[in-house]
Amino acid sequence: MITAALPYANGLKHIGHLAGAYLPADIYVRYLKAQKRDVVFVCGSDEHGTAIPIQATKEGTTAQAIIDKYHPIIEQNFKDLGIAFDIYHRTSDPLHHTTASEFFANLEAKGDLETKTTEQYFDETANTFLADRYIKGTCPSCGNTEAYGDQCEKCGKTLSPEELINPVSTLSGKAPIKKSTTHWYLPLNRHEDFLRNWISKEHADDWRPAVVGQCKSWIDGGLQPRAVTRDLDWGIKVPIKGAEGKVLYVWFDAPIGYISATKQWAINNNKDWSPYWNDKETKLVHFIGKDNIVFHCIIFPVMLKLHGNILPENVPANEFMNLEGDKMSTSKGWSIEMEDYINKWIKKENGGEALADCLRFYLTSIAPESKDSEFTWKGFQDAVNGELVSIFANFINRTWVLMHKLCNGKVPPIHPTLLDDEDRAIMQAVKDTKEKITNLLEQYKFRDAQFEVINLARLGNQYMQKKEPWIVAKQIGTDVDAQAKIDNCMHVCLQLSANLAIFIHPFLPFTAKKMCHLMKVVDKILEWENAGEFNLLKVGYTLRAPELLFRKIEDDEIAAELAQLKANAEAKKIKMENTTTAAQDNAEKGIAPLKPEIVFDDFGKIDLRVGTIVEAKKVEKADKLLELLVDLGFEKRTILSGIAMHFNPEDIVGKQVTIVANLAPRKMRGIESKGMILMAEDANGKLFFVNPNETIAAGSTIA
Repeated sequence: MITAALPYANGLKHIGHLAGAYLPADIYVRYLKAQKRDVVFVCGSDEHGTAIPIQATKEGTTAQAIIDKYHPIIEQNFKDLGIAFDIYHRTSDPLHHTTASEFFANLEAKGDLETKTTEQYFDETANTFLADRYIKGTCPSCGNTEAYGDQCEKCGKTLSPEELINPVSTLSGKAPIKKSTTHWYLPLNRHEDFLRNWISKEHADDWRPAVVGQCKSWIDGGLQPRAVTRDLDWGIKVPIKGAEGKVLYVWFDAPIGYISATKQWAINNNKDWSPYWNDKETKLVHFIGKDNIVFHCIIFPVMLKLHGNILPENVPANEFMNLEGDKMSTSKGWSIEMEDYINKWIKKENGGEALADCLRFYLTSIAPESKDSEFTWKGFQDAVNGELVSIFANFINRTWVLMHKLCNGKVPPIHPTLLDDEDRAIMQAVKDTKEKITNLLEQYKFRDAQFEVINLARLGNQYMQKKEPWIVAKQIGTDVDAQAKIDNCMHVCLQLSANLAIFIHPFLPFTAKKMCHLMKVVDKILEWENAGEFNLLKVGYTLRAPELLFRKIEDDEIAAELAQLKANAEAKKIKMENTTTAAQDNAEKGIAPLKPEIVFDDFGKIDLRVGTIVEAKKVEKADKLLELLVDLGFEKRTILSGIAMHFNPEDIVGKQVTIVANLAPRKMRGIESKGMILMAEDANGKLFFVNPNETIAAGSTIA
């Protein structure tokens, strides 16, 4: 059971994401499948959590519209770059909602969760509890003033809102207050001994040091109960009576998405999903980035253990990949989106799939397996031109050209009596390479494994250079064994090429497919059991004419990419500065900032009506609230309004007002409010009723 971290469907994903979790997972799965092992590879869009409505606010649309926009784009981006999931699911799917709800209900029924009433941040202006991502402040670790309530994206430290210095709401820009709310918690503190033994004793030697180290740090610091519900209106509703207005915390629901994706895969393929999550013989491996370690190595394993599922055997988390000397950031324009690379490099020319493999190759060669790495466009050019073109593709092309020139385009026979030490050495090198690559892939050392493939091609070039079949060809007629020597050399080179196709396939699948085309063989040759063999291409078999596997990357292409990267960053910077300046100017003038743009259909959903206040009184123990009875013509409604500091109750009876008539009811101070009074606010904070100039019938619509 192989999983890759579910990407947020809140925007385009960059190549740092690709290098962190998806490319290494794909390499590993292709290797496992070549071995004919029973494996399912799942992923999908993470479509809940605050990241989605935040993006919806930025784009002036709905959360549903955001996930429906980005889910298919991300899924197609992965396909274009050769990431071959068995299923790419989504957490908005009803099957996932059911699976996650049942998971939560199971833990709750067994007493594995606990409830606590705590003081949490509340935005009085927006009248809502604030999820972690809706709170910003100064990071206590690095001093970053733009840290979120769950994590500082500058230093990577995991935070809680209480740790932030000078927290403010991202909704209103004002300091939030603390307000009581009840939530369900996963009591991680009950499971410290289990986690310490499981990680420190069972996996201390086979997990990456950074993963073990981060887990030990968390455990040694003392685990605390972790909330698994949130006060939000976007997500999976908590399936417990009395939990209205609450949803499952995204980091509780998202990893369950691996299970629901497996269920959907099983339905699609008429299979049984259960063994992949319940059979103790199943090997579960999570591929993630280092920012997800705590969730996949501490929180989710506790959830799985309590639910009766298997635990992960390994979590090969990668470090971060930087870009041209700085951290990748989409918001700052300092990133290379997968979508942009696909459109500019892959789709713009015939044979663009080779350029997908070029990116895969370079990202693997600089994989951040043990420390942060850095993508540079010059490094990309050097890797492609210096290794793929000059070494790997060069060997394949020379072999095909010489085979057609010296052997009539057919696989020549082998002459055992003429095999020498150099022939036997290269044949042994192929067998040794298989063993090396196998061992490295089993240890999740993808960078080193790919190096061994290129090194074997390098040895092939050296072997051919020593044999010089083009020189031996000049001796035909004077040396009776000349053609036989040529045959041996070309036979070895062709069998070596077939092996290279097998070895390169997990890393560069499009290239392996093209090599199969050149060899006129089916993909079955790429099965791992064939590696190391020297009878893969049959003697006398006619092969296709040579074709270049890769092209060189030109200097002007690299210069253009660097110029574009700098231009994007500068444009983002100017936009942010202009936005900040405009906001400051408006604030100085007392002008409130505009809310995100909406479309007519959004406005059309609001039902505005004229009403007449027939009763007004203060709400007990609430300084700001007035309880109003409003006549709408067809009915009278109770509406609570925070205007008590501005108006005396007796002064507003008989006043005509505009109300939002189709606003969902909400209880405050034990009173159900069924609507909202529209008010205007000047720069000094004084409130004014928004009402008709002339008296009109109560219940009249406002269009």
